[in-house]
Amino acid sequence: MRNSSPSGLRCVYPSGRVCGVPSNPGRAWLAPGFCERAVSPQRREIRSAFIEWAKLRSQARFNLAHSDVLPLHLADLPVQLADLEIAGRDGYGYAPLLERLAAKSEVPIDCIVQAQGTSMANHLAMAALIESGDEVLIEEPGYEPIVTAAQYLGARIRRFMRRFDDGFQLDPREIERTISPRTRLIAFTNLHNPTGARASDTSLRLVGEIARSLGGHVLVDEAFLETSFEIPLQTAFHLGPNFIVTSSLTKAYGLGGLRCGWIFAAAPLAQRMWRLNDLFGVNPPHVAERLSVVALDHLSQLAARARALLKTNRALLRKFLDSRKDLLAVFPDAGPICFPQTTSGPALAFCQLLHEKYGTSVVPGRFFGAPQHFRIGVGGETQELREGLDRVSSALDEFAARR
Repeated sequence: MRNSSPSGLRCVYPSGRVCGVPSNPGRAWLAPGFCERAVSPQRREIRSAFIEWAKLRSQARFNLAHSDVLPLHLADLPVQLADLEIAGRDGYGYAPLLERLAAKSEVPIDCIVQAQGTSMANHLAMAALIESGDEVLIEEPGYEPIVTAAQYLGARIRRFMRRFDDGFQLDPREIERTISPRTRLIAFTNLHNPTGARASDTSLRLVGEIARSLGGHVLVDEAFLETSFEIPLQTAFHLGPNFIVTSSLTKAYGLGGLRCGWIFAAAPLAQRMWRLNDLFGVNPPHVAERLSVVALDHLSQLAARARALLKTNRALLRKFLDSRKDLLAVFPDAGPICFPQTTSGPALAFCQLLHEKYGTSVVPGRFFGAPQHFRIGVGGETQELREGLDRVSSALDEFAARR
């Protein structure tokens, strides 16, 4: 029997890091990784301002704040009654779902972790990679929940810029200027949220080399990469073992209700993430897993639907942007989002006018760290988009006249 008061016992964190201070001999035996030095102080309340706004204040008759493709309904899928089975075997992943994700992206099954959407995938990935006090370098403008999740995990946040004048491109030189020897993780989105800009493989490889030189990792949120139908792009996971990728079926296929997300990571990291998920999600709803398999089995049809919708809607958006001299925009190569800059005054005031008087919502750029911009989504019904853009135009005219 192990001595309940071992002398000089060292604690091992869940990430595998060994604490340099002997643990309290009266506590360390309680659980692997338990250490008074490792226990975080009581967390202050942390919330996502953007997600809260999206849930409570983005609703409008013409909602152009959504960033995903028009949602699918159960009747839109070729579902059999057996596909709605709610009881399944508990374990680390649903084998049919893992097999389809592996085939889809040519990734080994032991490198795949299921997650409840891309947001939980990002949280799991960062929780497995960083400890409290580690430095994380995150893009700006950027998706606020990634920043907030890293803060919740106790990270020290540094930002690198993606600049309008450069088309919001991922610039390895900017990352090299901003990174520090303490950086453990570089995190960004591709396609870029909120602009839709695509990162080249060359830039991604260079970023991977920068991180590797410091013993760090690269986390790429690829939720919008799936929407690049005209220019199919390979996941960054294949660029090197220090790349971790997250994604889901939500943005491109209108399947947010399934919460089918995933992480691609080197096998030892993937195993660590599965064990961490025992604390957060344990097991997903089995019926959602089964329906995700149905969706993946018919992904080509779902992609054709989304491709046709975006082709039409993106043409409407381009025509609208070309007609407005009071907006500056980088039109992305693919995807359902764009991030115009207003030239007539503060974007937040414009967004409020648009919502309150014209019944139309877009996302204020302040949620992404760019207050002169707003994000517009074009993945919805074409007629709703057409009418919504007319209202954006009317609001811009009124907004300019007030200045």
